[in-house]
Amino acid sequence: MKLVVVSAGLSVPSSTRLLADRLAAATVRETSADVQVVELRDLAVEIAHNFTNGFPGRALASAFDAVTAADGLIVVTPVFSASYSGLFKSFFDVLSVSEKDALAGKPVLIAATGGSARHSLVLDHALRPLFAYLRAVVVPTGVYAASEDWGAEGLASRVDRAAGELAGLMAGAGAYVRRAEGELAAESGTEAAGVRSSGTDGRFEVVPFEQQLAALRS
Repeated sequence: MKLVVVSAGLSVPSSTRLLADRLAAATVRETSADVQVVELRDLAVEIAHNFTNGFPGRALASAFDAVTAADGLIVVTPVFSASYSGLFKSFFDVLSVSEKDALAGKPVLIAATGGSARHSLVLDHALRPLFAYLRAVVVPTGVYAASEDWGAEGLASRVDRAAGELAGLMAGAGAYVRRAEGELAAESGTEAAGVRSSGTDGRFEVVPFEQQLAALRS
């Protein structure tokens, strides 16, 4: 499985990236996933260009591919004006234009960092509605870390709980895909969608999508 972390931190070092790393480490402890981090700070110029010319640059296109192919996402933003940052929102805006269904059905863990605990409602008032609109499956537990939370009791348990929920959704999504492929194979007498046996020697041939579509129409 593949876990992609999207961090919108701007400073170096960044508390946003620190929280992202902790969430990723906790998720990996629950599931065997490869982790890839997307730093939006490094993509800011290409994101701006994408708005004006409609085409992602090479690095931004690679980030889109990573997010689209991920089995699960961890998204972390600093709080700006009681909401997610403009850079964070811009990335998912251009992603949704480039890949309309990129997040549909994808498990997502939402998290944010801020200077005060008063901004913790950003999770439910801004982040959760955004990813619900993008048709992602948002884990029940969001994680907010204020300045006073670092090193205090409570943050570690929230991180572990949210990571466990994400790992469970990722594993469930993978099982669902495997089960759906198995049911389709049983119905069609194939091993998987788009693959059929060519005889008794154990070899298989790939059936082009156009041919599969023509067979369904007939």
